[in-house]
Amino acid sequence: MKVKMQDQSQIGWVAAGGLLFFLVSQWFRSSSNSDLIISGYPVLTLLGGFAATAACIGIYNQSWLFQTQKLTLRRVLMTTLFLMVGLFELVHIVSFAEEVPSKAMMESNFSLMMTTMGSLICSAGLLFIYTVQEKQVALPRKFFLFSATIGCFLILYILAIQEWSLMPKMLEGQKLGGLFNIMHGVAGLMYVVSTLILYTEWRKSRDFNLPPILCGILCFLLGQGFFVLSETVEDLNLLFGMLSNCMGYFFIQKGLYASVVDTPFLQQQAAEAKMNYIAHHDDVTRLPNRRRLTQQLKVMMDEAVAEEKLVGVLVLNINRFKTINDSLGQQAANRVLHQVGQRLRQSCLPGEEVFGLGRDEFALTMTDFYATDTAVCRTRSILQLFEKPVMVDGNEYHLTLGIGMAIFPYDGKSPEEMIQNADTALHSAKEQGIELNRYAHAMQMKAQERLQLENDLRKALVRNQFYLVYQPQVNLQSGLVVGMEALVRWQHPERGSVSPAEFIPLAEESGLIVPLGEWVLREACAQNKRWQDAGYRKLCVSVNLSMRQFRHSHLLDSINSILKETGLEPAWLELEITESMTFDKDRAFEQLQKIKEIGVHISIDDFGTGYSSLHYLKDLPIDRLKIDRSFVNEIMEDSNNAAIVSTITSMAHHLQLKVTAEGVENEDQILFLRNQHCHEAQGYFFSQPIEAAVFEKKFLRDIDMPVG
Repeated sequence: MKVKMQDQSQIGWVAAGGLLFFLVSQWFRSSSNSDLIISGYPVLTLLGGFAATAACIGIYNQSWLFQTQKLTLRRVLMTTLFLMVGLFELVHIVSFAEEVPSKAMMESNFSLMMTTMGSLICSAGLLFIYTVQEKQVALPRKFFLFSATIGCFLILYILAIQEWSLMPKMLEGQKLGGLFNIMHGVAGLMYVVSTLILYTEWRKSRDFNLPPILCGILCFLLGQGFFVLSETVEDLNLLFGMLSNCMGYFFIQKGLYASVVDTPFLQQQAAEAKMNYIAHHDDVTRLPNRRRLTQQLKVMMDEAVAEEKLVGVLVLNINRFKTINDSLGQQAANRVLHQVGQRLRQSCLPGEEVFGLGRDEFALTMTDFYATDTAVCRTRSILQLFEKPVMVDGNEYHLTLGIGMAIFPYDGKSPEEMIQNADTALHSAKEQGIELNRYAHAMQMKAQERLQLENDLRKALVRNQFYLVYQPQVNLQSGLVVGMEALVRWQHPERGSVSPAEFIPLAEESGLIVPLGEWVLREACAQNKRWQDAGYRKLCVSVNLSMRQFRHSHLLDSINSILKETGLEPAWLELEITESMTFDKDRAFEQLQKIKEIGVHISIDDFGTGYSSLHYLKDLPIDRLKIDRSFVNEIMEDSNNAAIVSTITSMAHHLQLKVTAEGVENEDQILFLRNQHCHEAQGYFFSQPIEAAVFEKKFLRDIDMPVG
């Protein structure tokens, strides 16, 4: 409402100010010494003309510089119109003539014709633009040349007919002819009609991009009033008319800037805020969710290390909630969850925060304490909160909670580990039939096991215990395999197959991820080259980069060396990074730019689970976004996940990026992703990650056959 009032006030001020300026200028004109005016007229006219030309060309350039993949018909027509008007303004200025040697350079018949033609074209063009129905258009880049050619053609045509003495006479000596006043009067009438149409449209739509355009048309209308009242080439009204037009161009440029820059930016901000909220909040309780909990815990743990404090994580669960859900129904059960979440949130002390983990689980973080007994006492007070019943739909429900506790740094070293250990303590409490249980584990045993695993990891690379598996990436429209992701696996001689979730973080922390990552990259490139040499259709292989690899100073040299060694062309390699790697934007841009320059593709893996900022996407040299499997898994059941996938896909299309969905497992997900125009997908629906020989037999030998 405030914006609407500001827009209306702006229009009112322009209209009232223009009318007042018109009246005052006419009084000044009738009472001033014309000789003083004549002496400064040429300079002011030249300055005003060049300003008008620059403004028109600026409108043209500005319209094509931003959002050129998302054009509207009005914007295209406006761009072409003001290119033409700008050319007329330019010819008007450069065609001044010195018709009387004793006098300064003044308007000529030709220059007056140019400014008059410019006014007529501008008024007719604006009237046409705001009477046609607005719609999106897709134009080739040749339209730039086409619109410029039209403008140049019109100017050359006028120049030609001047040579043939066919130019209408705008001057009779030093006096302006009636044709000049009539033509500007016609232009003024068209501006009046345009004003009424545009004002009516604005009153209906309240589009805040329209008021500046409306103000510009009012300024043009004022300029036509000055031109109509002009009598001679030395008339001050000609100068006032030009200045009014310059002000009109300013408002038009302001309005177009709002439509091609401000509005998309605000829409992007709103989309980012919406996606960020959905991705980090629980839909039922409106509390921050597990993703936000992980992020907040990381910050708390870093601060706790610096200040030698403890951090507590509580995972809370409503006992017998399934009974509540079955007896009351899902809607009422959701209201119970909301009430529990609000009661926990309202009881938080400084340094505490509540999170919704989905279903009937909550988490509470606590910091600013130095003894575990403090955390235990606080946890018992939380249990007492639910001695009072919860009111839902006018009914009282007595609830009890189970709580599992983990305390950093004793019960975990990472946010994920703390949450998992607190959840383990909760399940243990339920098994024992108690309300509260703190995580307990043989820390020394775990450390020894971890150390042994790290030692085995160091030997595994030398002993060739690692191997690669490949998961196909399928085009959702054609159903054909268009790429593959290479994933590392570890076959331990005693433990058997070791989960990547277990050894990859350990390799990252120990620094072993760098040589392991180089091995994966070399093996994936070599295998892809072998397939190409065997005559199979060329596919792009995707390889994950770790944080340590990405920050390594010799990464580019390593990539170049491996490509040269294996003979694989850079175009058939794609490197996958995560959002967290782009936190240092300047450093990330420099590293990615170097990789792009050698021809390797770049994608962002697990998009939406990290910082989820749209700001960096427009600058970073990337080719693809990979939607995290956590969003894809429940797109048919969870409207929030569906909204996130839809938003990411739409955003990627606008940024001209490819989109790949991970974790696709069923036909319904495929149909949803196709409807969202997602380019590619991978997941168990097509195939689990499989060894090279199986991949070759299953997908390469019959590569032209659709998958799934």
